Amino acid sequence: MPIVILTDSASDVEPSVRESLGIESVPLKVMFGEETFLDGVTIDSTRFFEKLKQADQLPTTSQPSPLEFVDAYKKIVDKHGKDVQIIAIMLSGVLSGTYQSAVIAKSMLEDDVDITVIDSRKASFVYGMICVEAAKAAQEGKSKQQILDMIDHFLDEVQVYFIVDTLEFLQKGGRIGRASAVIGSLLNIKPILTLDPAGYVAAFDKVRGTKKAIARITEAFHEYAQGSPVKLALLHSSVPDQAAELLERYKQEFQVKEAFLQEIGPVIGTHVGPGLIGVVMIKA
Repeated sequence: MPIVILTDSASDVEPSVRESLGIESVPLKVMFGEETFLDGVTIDSTRFFEKLKQADQLPTTSQPSPLEFVDAYKKIVDKHGKDVQIIAIMLSGVLSGTYQSAVIAKSMLEDDVDITVIDSRKASFVYGMICVEAAKAAQEGKSKQQILDMIDHFLDEVQVYFIVDTLEFLQKGGRIGRASAVIGSLLNIKPILTLDPAGYVAAFDKVRGTKKAIARITEAFHEYAQGSPVKLALLHSSVPDQAAELLERYKQEFQVKEAFLQEIGPVIGTHVGPGLIGVVMIKA
């Protein structure tokens, strides 16, 4: 029976990668005032960050409706047949209602389709990377249970740390408190952020300046990897050279089996702004 991985656009999996692995995606929406764009469909990262620089007010985001997920499920069935098994890996349920929409849509199909919906408790390519691994496993002929077990393992195992150029976007989007944002800006404190087990943005450590933040992140990954082979992703928003340089450095320092350089998409970009550097690592 065919197994199809479905995700949402906030997973930031490149269209070419989705196409090659048969990953389906449901877009979230990004609104600049009265203008509405479909993430990854009618607006990409480059255009989004250009518009963000010129915007008088910050954009907002909106989750897909349950009916949009029903349409996505039905299209997969039409393409692959009624015996298809769908594994839907969604953006953290505490950051967005996208997961809930996918669950409601599943219930609307009254068990006519084999669908498993997973709250990744992650954001951006942190769970996008796991979508990629799951799709590869499906192409290799692994069973649905084998793939689900692998997804659970990776979601528990994956490590992510990131720094942002300014806390303004996280604060205005309601992802951190105003006091933290103000103090951080005044003292040039760089909070090293992560995603906690529930899927919330959380502080891992605080240092002064970007260099010290990168050094602390690198130290944390050495403690995690312990010399084991790893899969690695460097995430960035509008700072490709900085991210590429760090990726090359990590390829020298770690046993990297697979590496990705990934720009943050419009939905996550709305909440973090330009200048983010993030590192995702899973023991291979």
